[in-house]
Amino acid sequence: MDIVSLVSALGMLLRKKNSGKPKVVVGRDARISGAMIQNLVTGTLMGCGVDVVDLDLSTTPTVAMGVLFHQAQGGIVITASHNPKQWNALKILDQRGEFIDDASGQEIYQIANASDFDFARVDAIGIKIQDRQAIAKHIQAILDLDLVCVDAIRKASFSVALDAINSTGGIAVPMLLEALGIQKTFKVHCDPTGEFAHNPEPLEAHLKDILHQTKASGADVGFVVDPDVDRLAIVDERGVFFGEEYTLAACADYVLKHREGACVSNLSSSQVVQKVSHQRGQKHFMSAVGEVYVVAKMKEVGAVIGGEGNGGVIFPELHYGRDALVGIALFLSYMAREGIKASDMRKRYPDFFMSKGKVSLSSGVAVETLLDRIATEVTALGNATTYRIDGLKIVIGGEWVHIRASNTEPVLRIYTESSTSIGAERLLEKYTQLVLEFAQKSV
Repeated sequence: MDIVSLVSALGMLLRKKNSGKPKVVVGRDARISGAMIQNLVTGTLMGCGVDVVDLDLSTTPTVAMGVLFHQAQGGIVITASHNPKQWNALKILDQRGEFIDDASGQEIYQIANASDFDFARVDAIGIKIQDRQAIAKHIQAILDLDLVCVDAIRKASFSVALDAINSTGGIAVPMLLEALGIQKTFKVHCDPTGEFAHNPEPLEAHLKDILHQTKASGADVGFVVDPDVDRLAIVDERGVFFGEEYTLAACADYVLKHREGACVSNLSSSQVVQKVSHQRGQKHFMSAVGEVYVVAKMKEVGAVIGGEGNGGVIFPELHYGRDALVGIALFLSYMAREGIKASDMRKRYPDFFMSKGKVSLSSGVAVETLLDRIATEVTALGNATTYRIDGLKIVIGGEWVHIRASNTEPVLRIYTESSTSIGAERLLEKYTQLVLEFAQKSV
């Protein structure tokens, strides 16, 4: 399905649900195809009779905030997130600046499939409004948060290394650091050209440049963001990877020290977040994988912090969306208020190791039946707890395995975690074999 059809369907849906002329905020990361696609998106929305607030180069959380700032009826972020530069996509937001739910997504697809479009007459086409201050307004909203301690950060005289993958983090993060009083920033890959200098997923294997730069420059901490700046990875002052699963843990630790309330992470996130929550005397809840499900659970339980173990921090006092910028501000505030090095902060949290694999499925496999059979078998052992929120999660002692169907491939994804890397690999091998055995019985 093409971009014009999908965006036209969104325009039709917004006109149907709003009595006045709808407004949509549009921004993009720095991918080479971004400007071309933004022209298509903007022109199509205007042709549908929808006004467009054009943020141009921006970040996913900034577009989310822009929806709120402009009291818009929706938002579109042109980004393929952590995928390589040849990919691009649309992230669609609702009037709250949050990802649309499944029902709205299906409605858009139905309109697009039926080509049920009614474009505006010339006198009713939308207008384009440019907003080049959106990132600055987003940053100001972060500075206004009680838990962001600008004075303490400024007094700490931190120096920071930054890898922005040559996307819009190279614009937004230096602006934030300057506003927080950081006087020394050592930049790596911060030109928003869209020519990604390495694999854009912020995993340790891809980050040798920032690991070296942080140590060589003598920086107190290094930050890495993905192309649309909703995921945050951290490097300590020794040039050692903090661990993407520990970004949320550290931010949650800080927030839960100063706020009473629950924390939410998804089923595939490290148990370290649960450990931190319980150590702070607060409840922890798990959700299905995906930001929209984390947010829904956060609202249900009144969580004060949440997110995903891929470096996605959601702080609802700002907005309900993953936001690397607020993650940076919270992490620096924690360092400054505690007077602690990043490496010493990491030592506060127990070590856990994860392994990830996948099993290809034939078309005849009944996935739910397969997972039911595995759950029955492990439950019979008497020492396992199972969760069926999203696929099957099995917790045995201090280890777990999560088996779920991929949203994009005909595979079952298998994630495991243990207190040792050998233990995580052993679990992965065991449950991979178990899935293969039960898959043969489920055809």
